[in-house]
Amino acid sequence: MSQTATAEPKHSDHRTPYRVRHDTRRRRLVVQDVRKLTPHMTRVTLGGDELAGFVSLGFDDHIKLFFPEVASDERDVNGEPKPVSRDYTPRRYDAAANILEIDFALHEAGPATQWAEQARPGDVLNIGGPRGSLVIPTGFDWHLLIGDDTALPAIGRRLAELPRNARAVVLAEVDTAADEIPFEHAADASITWVHRNGAEIGSPHRLAEALRALELPRGDYYAWVACESLTAKALRTQLVERGANPKWLRAAGYWRRGAAAVHDTYND
Repeated sequence: MSQTATAEPKHSDHRTPYRVRHDTRRRRLVVQDVRKLTPHMTRVTLGGDELAGFVSLGFDDHIKLFFPEVASDERDVNGEPKPVSRDYTPRRYDAAANILEIDFALHEAGPATQWAEQARPGDVLNIGGPRGSLVIPTGFDWHLLIGDDTALPAIGRRLAELPRNARAVVLAEVDTAADEIPFEHAADASITWVHRNGAEIGSPHRLAEALRALELPRGDYYAWVACESLTAKALRTQLVERGANPKWLRAAGYWRRGAAAVHDTYND
């Protein structure tokens, strides 16, 4: 069954985000290429006949990647252990070339990192979804994007889809300057990098302090935050205190310290 998307609903405000549901299916894909982007980021390009009809309309969509070599505690209908799965952003889908790019932030030696570090062309990976998309219109005076390494794929995708000369402010945390990714975009983007320099990832103060020091442009803006869960929650609070419209603010915990396979959202 191919994926389908519902039509965009009508809104009184053309800047109102809207959701689109998809018919989902599992896809068996094949690794076409593996490329190390930075010391802590690897890009895996997938392809195969089952990729046809793939749909992803939101820059922070999530698909599930299934790692059959690692079994979870859950069982399928046949009583067999289910493979471990993790959520990842579809970094770029090219229907004409029939390829899907997934960027892996490499840190802890979990199943996703282990798979990405060992992936070679010809390897097989099963994916599922996305179940739906939250489409955030681009018609704002400017756009604020904040995140750590795990958010870089979504940030890069958003910048690439913004109209020419659209204004964007990016605040991104990585380990060192070697982990900074050159984003390709036509937007008027100001990018501030925050470096951990070997400190533990997930500490809430670095992005919070950098945001407090950031002079935000005037005008209506959409703020998007994704990083460690408690950090995302704190950044959302800080933005609301600085006057951000809660209806135009999306904060997500892409991961949580001390937990696995977590995705938290902090929105009205």
